[in-house]
Amino acid sequence: MRHAGRGLLITGTLLAVLGIVLAAGAFWTVRSDYTMVTFSGGSMEPTYAPGDRIFIARTSGAKVRRGDVVLFGVPERFEGKPVVKRVIGLGGDHVVFDGTRLTVDDAPLKEPYLKDGEVDGGHGPYDVKVPAGQMFLLGDHRANSYDSRYFASGDPGTVPVTAVRGRVLDDATAPVVLGLGVLLGVVLALAGAVCTLVGGLKRRRRPAPPALIAHPVA
Repeated sequence: MRHAGRGLLITGTLLAVLGIVLAAGAFWTVRSDYTMVTFSGGSMEPTYAPGDRIFIARTSGAKVRRGDVVLFGVPERFEGKPVVKRVIGLGGDHVVFDGTRLTVDDAPLKEPYLKDGEVDGGHGPYDVKVPAGQMFLLGDHRANSYDSRYFASGDPGTVPVTAVRGRVLDDATAPVVLGLGVLLGVVLALAGAVCTLVGGLKRRRRPAPPALIAHPVA
């Protein structure tokens, strides 16, 4: 009985430690690398609709690429609230809308994500040379997006890459798997606690004394 209790104590301790490490590591990674926001407004339809919950990978603007959908914040714009838009041009890019088509460095931009295929939504032509360290951002619903086209002053509508808070994930597999890792870690830790408790009780339980055998008296 005592040997069985010792085995359960060892198994329980190992499971508890493993579970705590797994849960804490996965939780820390989720908290530090990802966040989730509820999308509001219709500027990114049909890609994201109002009420959609989207996962954001925390990243610096230096890692942003053209075509990424980013979460950013500019204190003097959008009432200081974080906004989601698509990166159309980066530092050095020449973004031009001639009234018919949108080009980046003279190459037509393919945009299958646009709402109803509308490239501009009635704003009109623009010609922007994106300064170094800046981004030119547009919404996917061009007729319903307040974006870089409407900020003509100060680096014509562009946003500094330092304003980026994260990149919207197309695939939520990574944060979901990490969330399952937290759950698995908690289950392992609880199982370890139960094994440790049972093992401790078994080790404390003393074996019953041997029964006395009566011998006849001659």
